[in-house]
Amino acid sequence: KGNSDGFDSMDEDDDDDNKSAEDEEEEDDDPSSSSRKLNKRGDINILLCGDPGTSKSQLLGYVHKLAPRGVYTSGKGSSAVGLTASVVRDPETRDLVLESGALVLSDLGICCIDEFDKMSDTTRAILHEAMEQQTVSIAKAGIIATLNARTSILASANPVESRYNPALSVVENIKLSPTLLSRFDLIYLILDSPNVESDRRLAQHLVGLYYETPNVVEPPLDHNLLRDYIAYARDNIHPELSDLATRELISAYLDMRRIGSGGAGGGGSRTISATPRQLESLIRLSEALARMRYSRVVARSDVREAVRLMKVATQAAATDPRTGRIDMDMITTGRSSVDRENEESLNVSLKELLAERRGTRMAVSDVRRQLTEVTNVTVENIEVIDALRRMEADGVIQLNERAQTIFVRAGVAS
Repeated sequence: KGNSDGFDSMDEDDDDDNKSAEDEEEEDDDPSSSSRKLNKRGDINILLCGDPGTSKSQLLGYVHKLAPRGVYTSGKGSSAVGLTASVVRDPETRDLVLESGALVLSDLGICCIDEFDKMSDTTRAILHEAMEQQTVSIAKAGIIATLNARTSILASANPVESRYNPALSVVENIKLSPTLLSRFDLIYLILDSPNVESDRRLAQHLVGLYYETPNVVEPPLDHNLLRDYIAYARDNIHPELSDLATRELISAYLDMRRIGSGGAGGGGSRTISATPRQLESLIRLSEALARMRYSRVVARSDVREAVRLMKVATQAAATDPRTGRIDMDMITTGRSSVDRENEESLNVSLKELLAERRGTRMAVSDVRRQLTEVTNVTVENIEVIDALRRMEADGVIQLNERAQTIFVRAGVAS
């Protein structure tokens, strides 16, 4: 009898489990459930690029201390497995186990990467998945896993020539891949420009640190209080977009797109001044600003401030130094629309020039001189060489780079 009672109670437990499982399935099928929401990235990635000596490393170090959970690392001393995860053998059980890297350890926190420009290309390739999908995929030694890396990335980079060259674009100054640059929500240019007042304040502060009793300036808010404030806002405040904020976001995005639509003074050409990725960045910045105020709803003022931040940061970095126009292609593809138009016109002029000289051999210097005469524009030698390489790949000519000569094939078409 005891056994039968036991079996009866087990059957009842199974029925209860089945009912709960059916209830869970019904909840999942309900379109109004929270699980139906899109899983979008909510963390903001920021890149600081500028001259040396502008306290970028100090800022990263303070943010790392301020964050409730985070990791500080340097680009030169970081490897791909150090950022993601490594497979090691456990000293006691001798089994293969995963050891988390910097991105995985900073899950639900912030990862500060200094000297971002000095990272190897292999290490930077790891960041593409972590910065957009916020996961790290591992397939090593029979271990296949996907680890969470829901972290914000704060990186600092120095220009190639140690000093930022305003005549060059951000991509040419940093030498980072455009696919990686486009994943940063904000790109700040920190330039060392002389200013008497700010230089005096900085000099007085630095000299005051070397007094017998250091003259340390007290921050306006206590460090522990600020850290707790940020931690509480991150865990408990989840703002939602209001109707007014939604309309303001759409209007701001359309205005940003309209800048590059070839309006007045645009010369009829069209440039991409904003992409859907910038719209997602505006949404994240607006929600972050509302979270700073402990507000459950995103207001129009938050959207306007997010647009202002986008204009002074990312769009300033995307300004073409030659034309002064905002061109997001400089960040997303590494080349501006003006460069592409000039390259296309050069290819057309070169094909027309070589169509009249089928079956002949010419020097590259002669080609460059004749192109300059035809287009009335000084053409650089490297531009001619690049155009000739593309034509050789198409089978139009035969290029001898050592002798700096070309042979025009008989089948060239104008």
